[in-house]
Amino acid sequence: MQQLKDCLDRIAGKGYKAYKQLAGSYRFSTFRLTFDHVQGDPYALPSRISIWVEAAQHGLAVELSSNPVRQTALEDFLARAVDRSIRQHVRGQRGTGHSGEVRIATSGQQVLRRNAVLIERSGIEARLLLALPADGRSLRVEDARQMLFEELPRVVDEALLYQGQDLSPLFRHVEQVEDQDWLRGWLSEVQAVAFVADHSLLPRRSGVDDRPLAGGVAFSAPDSLRCRTTLPHGGEISGMLIPRGVTLIVGGGFHGKSTLLQALEYGVYNHRPADGRELVVTTAGAVKIRAEDHRAIHQVDISPFIGTLPGNRSTTCFSTENASGSTSQAANIIEALECGADCLLIDEDTSATNFMIRDRRMQQLVSSEQEPITPLLHRVRELYEREGVSSIIVTGGSGDYLAVADRVILMDNYRPYDVSDKAAALAGEPPSLSASGSALHVVHKRSFDPGRFDARRDDGKLRIDVREGRLIDYGRHRIDLSRVEQLVDQGQTEAIGRLLEYSIRCYADHPDGLVGALRQALADVEKQGLDILFPWKVGHLVLPRLYELVAAANRLRAEV
Repeated sequence: MQQLKDCLDRIAGKGYKAYKQLAGSYRFSTFRLTFDHVQGDPYALPSRISIWVEAAQHGLAVELSSNPVRQTALEDFLARAVDRSIRQHVRGQRGTGHSGEVRIATSGQQVLRRNAVLIERSGIEARLLLALPADGRSLRVEDARQMLFEELPRVVDEALLYQGQDLSPLFRHVEQVEDQDWLRGWLSEVQAVAFVADHSLLPRRSGVDDRPLAGGVAFSAPDSLRCRTTLPHGGEISGMLIPRGVTLIVGGGFHGKSTLLQALEYGVYNHRPADGRELVVTTAGAVKIRAEDHRAIHQVDISPFIGTLPGNRSTTCFSTENASGSTSQAANIIEALECGADCLLIDEDTSATNFMIRDRRMQQLVSSEQEPITPLLHRVRELYEREGVSSIIVTGGSGDYLAVADRVILMDNYRPYDVSDKAAALAGEPPSLSASGSALHVVHKRSFDPGRFDARRDDGKLRIDVREGRLIDYGRHRIDLSRVEQLVDQGQTEAIGRLLEYSIRCYADHPDGLVGALRQALADVEKQGLDILFPWKVGHLVLPRLYELVAAANRLRAEV
């Protein structure tokens, strides 16, 4: 600590690059501060620092992180605590560019595995960005002293040191997350794909604010679908159980259909306490499917949904740089099945109409020989009965789906009602299968072309840059993930780009092809940590799911 003070004294009055002399590790009274990278000017990305607190200092009970789920939850709690303390104790912007900023990467409403805070047996490491202050290129050493010797120690004391403190808030956070994870595993025991607890608050504040809407209607399960279970920590709960099969969510506009489906989309993740959806869980293999005009498709067998196209173009190994709504939605389903998806989540508002349904009048006008599309309506039962893949479909304008549904949930003013019996009485006969599509089958092995996944630019340098949250510049290519709707954090997008590059380096010849290589790469990260993806220490990465990782590989475009 004294050496750091002496170094600041030496560089006072010098140019900005003199801050480079701070690189190294310094012992404070209760923690160790390391400058992992010092920025070159006040407009550059802030300096990367890490704080290490030994186990003898932090005072956290071992049982708080006794399994992977609890450890992720505790790391999430600590990162949020650091973030709150920064907001309270760090003055913020003081000088040119980013000067004076201190940040830690945290999740939104979800609890995700990150590398912003890492817990080991011997201690805790927190990784932050700290922008060393300056006016232009003139150092503001007094401000730097205040940040490093007054503000930062307050943050550490408040957010990372718990000797003699009440640990019950930490235990509540960890145990509620563990309950969610247990509940998701329980779904398979009861042959279900989703559960929505009574009193859950599903509406969000806005399309860009994922926090719960104050005064929103609390969820209450219909009696016929209500199920009870007992959580490991939270006691008995009740709520709506959605069994495996084909489920429709119907109702008028603005009555909560899409709000319920969106809660189920994010139910693949654990949520922070008081989110309102912390007891809304969906099977881990649930994938949101939508139309995605103009996406790239590479060697996907979409023939179960799209037959031979005009010009005698085969769809058994289909590629395009500019997919239509129907071909993109077909590819999205096949790609999800390749990854082992067991539940498809579909909203008619974001679907291609001609992919979802073709009514009797249109069938009479346009013969099956003229129409290459086999609508999902004709395949959805087959998907469940032959492949074991359930579907939850939001529809407000297609009554034909009533004939293929196992259950129908009506949303009325954000409250669910089971109208399955009434729907069955109205449904009529199930539609006959169109002759245009080939037999339903899933290819679980596609080739992995290493050249296509080269992340180097023309000059040979590695290029993996995330822009606008969900757009990856990858070597000479571009990957657009803007419509991959279960991505929730930019850190996931960054990790996806790095995982693609790691896959080609380590598993280009994987015997199970593309999906096998990506699955193995993800398994490596789950076992060894996100740090294996970067050659230097960072703290902004988030573990993605296999489905979104494969989605990125499938959407890799030609050179840009």
